[in-house]
Amino acid sequence: MKGLILSGGKGTRLRPITYTSAKQLVPVANKPILFFGIEALAASGITEVGIVVGDTKREIMDAVGDGGRFGVAVTYIEQDAPLGLAHAVLVSEGFLGRDPFVMYLGDNLITEKLAPLVARFKEERPNAQILLARVPNPEQFGVAELRDGKVVRLIEKPATPPSDLALVGVYMFDDSIFAAAKAITPSWRGELEITDAIQRLIDTGLTVRPHIIEGWWKDTGKLEDMLEANRIILDTLEAKVEGEIEDSELHGKVIVEAGAKIVRSVVRGPVIIGKGAVIENAYIGPFTAIGDHVVVRGSEVEHSIILEGSSVTSVPGRIESSLIGRNVSIYRSESKPKSYNLMIGDRSQVGLI
Repeated sequence: MKGLILSGGKGTRLRPITYTSAKQLVPVANKPILFFGIEALAASGITEVGIVVGDTKREIMDAVGDGGRFGVAVTYIEQDAPLGLAHAVLVSEGFLGRDPFVMYLGDNLITEKLAPLVARFKEERPNAQILLARVPNPEQFGVAELRDGKVVRLIEKPATPPSDLALVGVYMFDDSIFAAAKAITPSWRGELEITDAIQRLIDTGLTVRPHIIEGWWKDTGKLEDMLEANRIILDTLEAKVEGEIEDSELHGKVIVEAGAKIVRSVVRGPVIIGKGAVIENAYIGPFTAIGDHVVVRGSEVEHSIILEGSSVTSVPGRIESSLIGRNVSIYRSESKPKSYNLMIGDRSQVGLI
């Protein structure tokens, strides 16, 4: 069985971060989201993984490499334009061949273990197995209608959803999906929808098995979902201190990676402090991920993600519920007259106190 990870989207809902970084490489708990998917496939016994890439191909290739460190062999598959999930399946046919496969959306995270689901799929051999989760806003997702435990209808982002069961970004297929994807036409969005391809399987009498997942699932395409995923993952980690602690208080689950330094500060976990980071005269509150070589001085940060190489210095008030990109400098100027001096990119959000 093979794995297929889709990493070709533009990440428009996470701009401006994704103007300069693939959305699948934005980290939660200091690990790129994409890595969680690769690790889940590897833990399911899958050793051949195709990654569908687009404009951010080079960045993803540099981050993942040949897949050796994850225990898999990675093949990169180019998708010229983001023309839908079913289109991504079609451009991957040469890699997948006749093998059954797991398709994993590269910006999704789920808590449920894939290995038992993969084993069941291999043993019972349905034509497709889809994962579903109950959501409060099904109109924003592909939605499944079940009858007597079977999938009878799938609708992409319906105005009037027939249920609250959203399609999770993990699917399992045999090779019948190729004929189904070739038989459909683009939706109103101009895309070949995977929901339409799966519906084609249903309409032609093939077996599509649903599985309602337990625990959480996050599509991390929006800031609030990214921060929530960061919170959830941080809460699963174990405390570990490899850096230097000086005149500071650490409470709860705190990870301090090698080369990091915490001086005259208070850190309340769950928190991760990346390699080479410096926390000085500062407060780092719960559910915060501080990236490698970040500097926080004379400031307070809580429930946030700060990416590598950034600095936060002498900021009055507390920074919270924020995603701060790479090599960003946030500081308080002591010059007179007092004023805000800002250089902010397109589609940014800044909340001032």
